[in-house]
Amino acid sequence: MKALIGLEDGTVLTGESFTGSGEAIGEIVFNTSMSGYQEILMDPSYTAQLVTMTYPLIGNYGVNEEDIESDSVHPRAFLMREYQAIPSNFRSTATLADFLRKYNVLGITGIDTRMLTRIIRTRGAMKAVISTEDLDGDSLVRRAKQWPGLVGRDMVERVTTAAPYRWTENGPAPGHGFADGDKGKFKVVAFDYGIKYNQLRLLADRGCALQVVPATTAASEVLALEPDGVFLSNGPGDPAGIVGVVENLRQLLGQAPIFGICLGHQMLGLAYGGSTYKLKFGHRGGNQPVKDLTTGKVEITSQNHGFCVDPASLPDDVEVTHINLNDNSLEGMRHKKYPAFSVQYHPEHAPGPHDAEYLFDRFIDLMKSESEKKTDCR
Repeated sequence: MKALIGLEDGTVLTGESFTGSGEAIGEIVFNTSMSGYQEILMDPSYTAQLVTMTYPLIGNYGVNEEDIESDSVHPRAFLMREYQAIPSNFRSTATLADFLRKYNVLGITGIDTRMLTRIIRTRGAMKAVISTEDLDGDSLVRRAKQWPGLVGRDMVERVTTAAPYRWTENGPAPGHGFADGDKGKFKVVAFDYGIKYNQLRLLADRGCALQVVPATTAASEVLALEPDGVFLSNGPGDPAGIVGVVENLRQLLGQAPIFGICLGHQMLGLAYGGSTYKLKFGHRGGNQPVKDLTTGKVEITSQNHGFCVDPASLPDDVEVTHINLNDNSLEGMRHKKYPAFSVQYHPEHAPGPHDAEYLFDRFIDLMKSESEKKTDCR
């Protein structure tokens, strides 16, 4: 089925839908990962985006019931050079086309993804419309320009959990507060800004009891749970457009160790008094080099973000700990006074390399250290 793509700069591309008829409007971006498309699709950070894969063959290993990262598919459309309709993998339980249809997401093939990526790299991430119904290129370009975009809008409200839940061996389970069986574990309250399940899995593997709460949960409610640590998840959109989060984080600083990832890192930067800005085309893929300034080591990381904390805006009591070696943008920071640190990238490696998993151990060590201080004070 013929599909047309109209970008706000006037570019019009032709492809084919392999999921049926439909339309999608959003910000068009690219991801450089060679695999892991199921995890990418289930990452809430891609809310309201049209994701283009630079690797040319997508769909060749299907999808499965194990690599689940959230409760839905979040991009509005998925674009590729060549869709592979017949998966070959012993773990596969369905085709990519079936998976996208289940969540009403457009799948587009036959696109010159190299040209599209070069356009985005040159002109920046843009607003775009994809349609199998409106095949007038001028109409699509005009509609793309009219879409309000992501800047200044609260996307987190679309993906955060409606109610608190506990994380168990079998995944999310209804419940507020920590269970009696959590004695002896580190009690962690995780803010859901668009959380990925592997973040919770890795914390649980390290002996943490996890209570997940909505993004706007008040600091007083969190502290009433007497957590050993607070985790700030990834999420979509412009951190400056999110309502009711920054002030809560300011009230939590110094009350418990804090570890932030991606949007959680950006929100923490705003809570410190810093500012954020929009990157030209963002960092999305599983091959981004980051240097840990505290150790001198370079790690290859998985990333998905379009906004960044401005290091020049941070106060003197915040230290930059990680930088991106491609563009020197800020990738990690820590507070010199309070037990709080964060990174811009995704150490939970779903999908992507395992290089940065040590950050979860740092969080555990920080909670141990703060717990020992409290014990000594008694």
